[in-house]
Amino acid sequence: MRKLLLAITTGALCFVNCKKVDSKLANQPQTDTIVEEEIKHPPFAWEGANIYFLLTDRFKNGNPENDITFNRKDSTAVLRGFKGGDLNGIVQKIEEGYFNDLGVNAIWFTPIVEQIHGSTDEGTGPTYAFHGYWTKDWTAIDPNFGTKQDLHRLVKSAHKKGIRVILDVVMNHTGPVTELDPVWPEEWVRTSPKCDFSTYEGTTACTLVANLPDILTESDEAVELPDALLSKWKQEGRLSQELDELNRFFERTGYPRAPRFYIIKWLTDYIHEFGVDGFRVDTVKHVNENAWAELEKEAQHAFELWKKKHPEEVMDQLPFYMVGEVYNYGISAGRKYDFGDKQVDYFNHGFKALINFELKYDAERDYESVFRKYSYLLNTKFAGKSILNYLSSHDDGQPFDSDRKKPYKTANMLLLTPGASQIYYGDETMRPLKVEGAIGDANLRSTMNWSDLDSVDTIKKIHQHWQKLGQFRRNHMAVGAGKHSRLSKYPYVFSRSYVQDDIRDKVVIGLDLPEGKKDLNVKGFFGDGTTLWDAYSETEVLVKKGKVTLDNPYSTALLEVKE
Repeated sequence: MRKLLLAITTGALCFVNCKKVDSKLANQPQTDTIVEEEIKHPPFAWEGANIYFLLTDRFKNGNPENDITFNRKDSTAVLRGFKGGDLNGIVQKIEEGYFNDLGVNAIWFTPIVEQIHGSTDEGTGPTYAFHGYWTKDWTAIDPNFGTKQDLHRLVKSAHKKGIRVILDVVMNHTGPVTELDPVWPEEWVRTSPKCDFSTYEGTTACTLVANLPDILTESDEAVELPDALLSKWKQEGRLSQELDELNRFFERTGYPRAPRFYIIKWLTDYIHEFGVDGFRVDTVKHVNENAWAELEKEAQHAFELWKKKHPEEVMDQLPFYMVGEVYNYGISAGRKYDFGDKQVDYFNHGFKALINFELKYDAERDYESVFRKYSYLLNTKFAGKSILNYLSSHDDGQPFDSDRKKPYKTANMLLLTPGASQIYYGDETMRPLKVEGAIGDANLRSTMNWSDLDSVDTIKKIHQHWQKLGQFRRNHMAVGAGKHSRLSKYPYVFSRSYVQDDIRDKVVIGLDLPEGKKDLNVKGFFGDGTTLWDAYSETEVLVKKGKVTLDNPYSTALLEVKE
């Protein structure tokens, strides 16, 4: 929540969360000094999280000195090369309060591990691994994105702001083979056949696309480390350290030295070393589900280890979070994904949530039918689990409102639909999803349009709408994780309520309201005489005869009990 600036007298007593006054000032004349007081962050549940997803390379360039590394200088197709975004850029926006002002309480950014050094052409023009999904070395951070020190700073800065950090991780494949990036040994990967997606095996025991070597994640056969990786570590002066750590891992766990267990060790290192709070897992349905349960087990172990070593930095006692990308999975399918010849419940194999590919279609419908549907499903079939809703993303070529003509409905539908929400960077600033000269998913991956936010009044106004809804959602678990009920059809008013353990939260929201004076029905939810606060218009109102009256030009109302 926001920080309050308090004017206090120098030398006066300071309470627990205040900064200490310098003792050297004790004998100086009394003056008013501005002291920053940290306010506790609202209760949090992953079921109703407000997650901001960004492409590390495309969000903000915080360090121009790392824009070109590994001699990645070849020309590429439009938007298929590195553009300079990095961890430092994310840190800058965290510390500026950009995410807090947007109501974000978790940040997910694309993979930052070391990527292949060469470029490749998948039929869309020469491309570098700016997106982070073409791994060369899981144990190193790609210098184009930053350093370990940068990641440490990012996690610490985010946690201080009440924001969790989600790493995007890949276990299904390495990066493509290039002149600079040899194929991994055949004991580690398969290079054919290409997936036909017709069966379970035709989705898992295959390469996702041509020239994308598939890790043999189903194998339990022990393998040696690739010579190229050993040589790389030796050259970097960390061969002995890496080998010692692997020995300790396999001795502790008793796992065979099979490919997936090496990668599980490398991925979970980012948890116990940096304190990240969750994983977004890529290409889930292309890996045998038992591997995800094993990853989750080791992730929980690493998270508990980090908490024990850093008790002063622990945000809460929630377990490590894993959300999976099962491409084309939708909430209406229930908990199981159907391969045709086999059904898999990934929620029973390590995942708290799956990304929901369905909301982009549902968003064409009216609010009430969508809100009612999601509230029912999440409180019945998905009790204790969740889904992550989105309306645009980095690889969905059919986003909702691709022309950015419905920014208000996008905000309303995404941030007010029950479940966790995924804001894709630039949703809140109308960043274009169509770019001249770009082919395929490159259209979805333009650089963040910060200049538009600074200069275009329409975008500033839309951004303010996202901020108001986002902050209300963050401050009230009832919005994303509560139960929905319609209170009136015209004007459209609904309630959300959340009851869990010692948390009781309830709100009323109005959408598509008329301009000027309007009466909102709250009968049966807020009693007469209750003082409410409309967080949208910043107006205090009193419940009379089961209604509240607002008189403003806004079509949205966000009602909460005034403290």
